[in-house]
Amino acid sequence: MLTVIGEALVDEVVSDTAPRRSHPGGSPLNVAVGVARLGRPVQFVGRFGSDTYGAMIAEHLRTNSVLTAFEADELPTSVATAVLDPAGGARYTFDLEWQLPKLAADLPALLDGSTMLHTGSIAAMLPPGAGHVLRAVEQARPGCTITYDPNCRPTIITDVAYAREQAEKFVALADVVKASDEDLLWLYPDDPVEDSARRWLAAGPSLVVVTRGSKGPWAVAAAGECEVAAPTVSVVDTVGAGDSFMSALLVGLMDRELDGGARRSELARIGVAELEAILSFAARAAAVTVSRAGANPPYRREVP
Repeated sequence: MLTVIGEALVDEVVSDTAPRRSHPGGSPLNVAVGVARLGRPVQFVGRFGSDTYGAMIAEHLRTNSVLTAFEADELPTSVATAVLDPAGGARYTFDLEWQLPKLAADLPALLDGSTMLHTGSIAAMLPPGAGHVLRAVEQARPGCTITYDPNCRPTIITDVAYAREQAEKFVALADVVKASDEDLLWLYPDDPVEDSARRWLAAGPSLVVVTRGSKGPWAVAAAGECEVAAPTVSVVDTVGAGDSFMSALLVGLMDRELDGGARRSELARIGVAELEAILSFAARAAAVTVSRAGANPPYRREVP
């Protein structure tokens, strides 16, 4: 079982070439749905309101066979507005409520049967919920593989020094880190992204993966470094592409039984050929997502 802790929100997608559309989103929620569609059991630990948007999120999780830990609360559901440029790239603004006050008390029961815990994005940066999530990761680490995606949002967390410090706290606890080249360039603008990834590897993870859009992903582990080409597809938009990649990366590790605290030493010895195969699978999953509108991750049968 994978447990995902993080934000759920509704994406309002705006472009000059299509009608405005609304759909459930949030990086951690997208990862949970992506994992479920790839055939692995997953539960989502996050919050949403008892409003129309919250009902949309609850239905999205239910229809995708994602277990939910918490019922709707009385706060408004968070909203992200994605404005698409002519090439399909997305620029985001946010209206957010992020806190999980019951998480610490409920975590032992929530983690029963979990071998992997994933978090990141707004959930690991925005107070007060980010503090709740950090303590949960510390508590979960002995029994779970910890995975982290900073998925930086400079329009929300504008203080890069704070964001860097916060990201490094999670990196030090993580077994697997995935970041985009844009994340690393924002956090460490004076350094090549590969150097930043190598520093993160030295801080404790077994594996650091960097997504680079059309250049394809690159990764570093103790055994060495590798990269794979991104599949060539016609891009509709990039919404949710990184989350689909993250989902497939997690499933690739689970398929190889590299999840769970007891398997930490085996994950640390992952070989370059095995890592390349996992990256290729994740890149193909992301390519399916960019070929269609919105955060719409593929089912296992759709990944070539």
